[in-house]
Amino acid sequence: MFTSNHFAELSASIPTIYMQGYIVVMILLVMGGTILDMIHKKSAQYFFENAKKAQKSAKRTVDGGEKVAIATSVLVKEVLTSGEFSNPRRRLSHLLTMWGTIIFIVTTAIMIFCYPTSATPTPTLLPQLWHIGALMLAVGGYWFWFAIRVDVAAEGLSWFRLERADLFILSLLATSTFALIWSFTGGGLTVYFALFILSSTVLFGGVYWSKFAHMFFKPAAAYQKKIIMADGSRENLPPDYDLTDPEVQRKFPDVPMYMGKNPPNMGLCIKAERANHY
Repeated sequence: MFTSNHFAELSASIPTIYMQGYIVVMILLVMGGTILDMIHKKSAQYFFENAKKAQKSAKRTVDGGEKVAIATSVLVKEVLTSGEFSNPRRRLSHLLTMWGTIIFIVTTAIMIFCYPTSATPTPTLLPQLWHIGALMLAVGGYWFWFAIRVDVAAEGLSWFRLERADLFILSLLATSTFALIWSFTGGGLTVYFALFILSSTVLFGGVYWSKFAHMFFKPAAAYQKKIIMADGSRENLPPDYDLTDPEVQRKFPDVPMYMGKNPPNMGLCIKAERANHY
């Protein structure tokens, strides 16, 4: 079961060209949904206008080498390791879900395009990775859904309360769940396969109404934010001050007036403890 390419076995019932065509259509749906989302929310327009505005208030020029270093930092921290999450539970859940999804989708495409029939034996590693990816996705996704979601973990709302924003995670979980059930029951043209295809169609076809498109814009936004901090424009925000510095207190006399000449360390504030049904 864990070493079988069920898609190759399925080619006896469904022509391979249909399965490959389905993959292509899903890719086109993701591209179309992402473009429509950017047009509707004007995210790309905002991104470029904000970058142009920041250039006018830049204090220094960021050279090519520094830009490469910043891009590498974004790739390693924000993209590959999800370092923007300060909560270790949320970060681990996100990593399991993200990498599970990538492994699951990539191995699906490889098996369908490169090993479409039983006449071309599939390396056992591919089906194993396919199952591992689906399991990682399910573990990370269900952990997030039942225990980490803000409205559940912090606000005490019911886990089965649904919003349109939940379309992405629910269709993602349904896809991995029905894929695993389909595989565990032996594959073939069954009701579980139909549910697997239905949920994946909702996942990729619902990009316009879900958070899927956000994942493509997020790295670019993180990169631009670091460039803005590096060139000194800081999105027109004031610099970080040491409130105990006499020069800062002379510049802002209300600081010692209200907080004293040695302002207390405010600590971690909302990060001091995990939110728990406030």
